[in-house]
Parts: sequence; structure tokens; C-alpha cells
Amino acid sequence: MQVNLYNGLTLAYIGDAVFELYIREEALNKGIVKAKELHKFVTSKVNSVAQAYYIDYLLGNNLLTEEEIKYYLKGRNAKIHTVHKDLATYHKGTGFEALIGYLYLDKQTGRLAELIKIVKELEDESRR
Repeated sequence: MQVNLYNGLTLAYIGDAVFELYIREEALNKGIVKAKELHKFVTSKVNSVAQAYYIDYLLGNNLLTEEEIKYYLKGRNAKIHTVHKDLATYHKGTGFEALIGYLYLDKQTGRLAELIKIVKELEDESRR
């Protein structure tokens, strides 16, 4: 699969699904089983504000490679055809999803798991 041929929104589309699946699995591992609680847990992490926070942390701590930054930017800079109250945050979230989509489609499962682990730990630290 030639991941470089996909545009930023296509990568973000896949990345959104992949990231949400990781977060849904995390919810189950935490013992959350009621539908309403599952939804609340997942939507608290799979949204543009949270994803902008994650990418700001990853970038601010130099945790991404040049190639990963390239795919983040590909998603962040994509022309979005939706109205959002905070467009800058939405673009960052889209960039985060594009990065996740890139890693998934490029079969970089180890790196994908590594970044997801960092994000999960970041969330756990912010709750302490």
C-alpha cells in the first residue's frame, strides 16, 4: 500500500477509526461495560480538543520523527469542508488522526502502539 498517495483527510478518516478502537479497548480493559459510560469515556478522548492536546504534547516534547510530522501536517493542512467553532483545534485534531492513519496503513504497528501508550499515560497523569 502506498500511504503517500492518500490525502490528509483520507488518512484522518482511517486514523479516527483506529484511534477510537484503541480507546474503546482501553475502556473495556478498565472494566467499563455500560453503554452510556463507554460512550462518555470514549468521547472524552476521541474529539478534536483532546487530540489537539495529544499532538501538542507529542510535538512539544520532540516525540515525532520528521516523517511523522509530515503526515501530521498533511492532515492538519487539509481543506476541511465543515463548520467548527474552533477551526485551529479541529485542524490539529485532524492532523493527529492523519498521523494515526498513516502509521496504521504503513503497518508501523509498534510505533502506533508506542504513541498510543504515550497518549494514554498523558491522560492518566492529567487525572492525578
